[in-house]
Amino acid sequence: MAKRKAKPDKSICVACGVCSLQCPRGAIQIYKGCHAVVDPIKCVGCGICYNACPANAISMIEGGVKNGIE
Repeated sequence: MAKRKAKPDKSICVACGVCSLQCPRGAIQIYKGCHAVVDPIKCVGCGICYNACPANAISMIEGGVKNGIE
């Protein structure tokens, strides 16, 4: 069974940091004040960031990102 992972859309993200503050695993950081990035190793797919994002810039995808920080 595939695991869900958070995937921010860099073109929509406003770098407000709400997702980062809400993430219980510390899996989301704001990259250079521009957009959110998710550490796929730390992300457990809980969806808290998805529900918290005021810009609707986060999707929950099946299987997540295979390599590296997305």
